[in-house]
Amino acid sequence: MSGGINVEDFCKDAARALVILYRTFPRPHTLFVEDLCGPDQVDEFGMHSDRHLACFSALLWLAAEGYLRYTDTIRQEAVDQAVLTGRAFTLLSRPLADFEPPGAESLPPAVRLEQQTHAHRLDLALDSRSSTRVKTAVLAFMDDMLG
Repeated sequence: MSGGINVEDFCKDAARALVILYRTFPRPHTLFVEDLCGPDQVDEFGMHSDRHLACFSALLWLAAEGYLRYTDTIRQEAVDQAVLTGRAFTLLSRPLADFEPPGAESLPPAVRLEQQTHAHRLDLALDSRSSTRVKTAVLAFMDDMLG
């Protein structure tokens, strides 16, 4: 697996996880790897595919870096009782000055503000199925988490 594809897959997995947790906030949610990256078939030794393990590792990394919390893992299948951290929720909810979704100018101000958030930007990027848009949205969110 090349580094570029690995990073693109990470960004898709991270975006999906963040959007799911944003939609269910503040209620804890079990994030199943298969819900993020698709079904997986274990091999004859009971081992998951590299793609499945990379997605599971992305969830653990998001927790280690302070984007989400969880109470436990369910084997390598899921993170249980996951919830966004306060900082991640705040940043996902905050309107972005430099992001204007298509058609936003015709929307009421309250709707427009909601659609200018990191959460909406991630959602639009996922809907577009463009790896470049997803990566750009995820990295912009992560950059804001640092700053």
